Amino acid sequence: MAALKLAAIEGHDPRVPIPDKDLHPDHPVLADGTKPNFETYLYYAKQQREKEAAESKSDDMERGFWANLLWGKTNEKLVPTNLPDDKKGGAARSDSDAEYRAASSALRTASWGSVVYLITTDILGPYTTPWAFSQVGYGPGVACFIAFAIMAAYSGLLLWYMFMKLDSDKHPLRSFGDLAYRIYGGWFRHVCNILQSLQLIFNVGLIILSNGQGLSQMAKFKLCFSVCNIVWMLSGMILGQIRTLQKFSWIANLAIWLNVITIIMTMGAVANTPPNYEGAGLPPGPVQTMAINNQPFEGQLNGIMQMVFSYGGAMIFIEFMAEMRRPMDFWKAMAVAQLFITVVYLFFGLFVYSYQGQFVVNIANQGISLYSLQTASNAISLTAGLIAAALYGNIGVKVIYNNILVELCRAPPLTVKSGKYLFAVSIVVYWALAYVIGSAVPQFTNISALVAAVCIFQFSYTFPPFMFLGFVMQKTALQGDKPYDVNNPHSSRVDTWKDWSRWRRALSKHIVFNLWNFIITLACVATAVLAAYSAIKSIVTIFHTAGSPTSFGCKSPVQ
Repeated sequence: MAALKLAAIEGHDPRVPIPDKDLHPDHPVLADGTKPNFETYLYYAKQQREKEAAESKSDDMERGFWANLLWGKTNEKLVPTNLPDDKKGGAARSDSDAEYRAASSALRTASWGSVVYLITTDILGPYTTPWAFSQVGYGPGVACFIAFAIMAAYSGLLLWYMFMKLDSDKHPLRSFGDLAYRIYGGWFRHVCNILQSLQLIFNVGLIILSNGQGLSQMAKFKLCFSVCNIVWMLSGMILGQIRTLQKFSWIANLAIWLNVITIIMTMGAVANTPPNYEGAGLPPGPVQTMAINNQPFEGQLNGIMQMVFSYGGAMIFIEFMAEMRRPMDFWKAMAVAQLFITVVYLFFGLFVYSYQGQFVVNIANQGISLYSLQTASNAISLTAGLIAAALYGNIGVKVIYNNILVELCRAPPLTVKSGKYLFAVSIVVYWALAYVIGSAVPQFTNISALVAAVCIFQFSYTFPPFMFLGFVMQKTALQGDKPYDVNNPHSSRVDTWKDWSRWRRALSKHIVFNLWNFIITLACVATAVLAAYSAIKSIVTIFHTAGSPTSFGCKSPVQ
């Protein structure tokens, strides 16, 4: 069980944002008043990896190679409590570079075993998988799941490699946006931060919507559906006032076990009770399953986009690596977690689809027909959903607050009193917007497909090869420059990106690999656009269908 030791116990939970006072500026200024360039990040990252390799060799000798390979290094070193405190109002930091590097290193405490647990906790919850199979059939469903798993692993390896080459204690990577900045600059960082903010707020909106559906079932549809959503909105507004979730991170880890219980209950129920015909919106009849479901491509794409949620953790992979004592071990954590998730999703999806066929409800446990089991599973999944929504909401508000309100609107930092008050107001506004999303378009399937196409698909499949293309080109272009001088970091380049000579060098090597990543990027963009179109068209179609739930109405989508 050492592999499942929580990162929060080891020091800090990577899913919980590091307190603002513990963070160095994302893009620090060098001694000569300039910003670090690509060469500077490579130089210090190389030193960092050499240091970690030496520490790893020493640890292996002390603890044993096989123990470290199987369970990961367990580090008991906690985050220091004497880090600089900026509570007086954004005063200039007095810690030296050496002190900061020591503090940054101390924040890296998670083992790869605990990261397996964290990736699984954040992604696991395959309640949409059976519905995905019902839209495409057995054959395409299994093929797409495996294909998505392979490409998600490929993207994860690309992110891991770039992190290893660009991260250091002196210039640490803390988020997906930080990595985007170091490769393409500020414009791409803003794109990533905007999509991340959209994904998080829509995730909270989806959780309000799914929890509202569950509560309406528990109330036997005697409570107005919009009121059900308001209950979860108010709960989130209250729970969201906890400014840091670090002390409660063990609660977040309960989500995986709550999901596992719900999965087991759902499989047991569907195997021994008839489908929920009312929830499926279909008249009773024999269960039908298909090898291939030949229907219009909109429905098939909406089903396939549900699978994208299975591998939607790439957005926070950088945060996980940033908290690892030995980030070179991340590939092991990702491999184990992705394999586990793929097996669980496939098994659960095939199992429920085989018993319920065309009557599958999107959010599988809400397709249980026996009220007692349906209510029990809803109670458990609603608790897990509220935990997840609180976590997404906390991170989402901080992303928006730090990257928009502070950086662009000059709002006070969260470490001062006025910033804390503004954060509390931001939480209320954030959950109100999420409620509007969930209640204005009460279509869980189509909204989740839209989020997957516009946001999740980019972080998991489009951006990693696109970023790696830029990384390889920049690294190749350096081969014609003078040797890097740490004392004069901007003196080594012989030309700039305004000159064709630099582009020619950048494109002169790794031609096939660069072309592969370019084609993958274009294919992903095309898929995302088509899937987004399908989701929007489905939303419009359902709104024009008689008897469908209306915006802010009282009829539940599963009624």
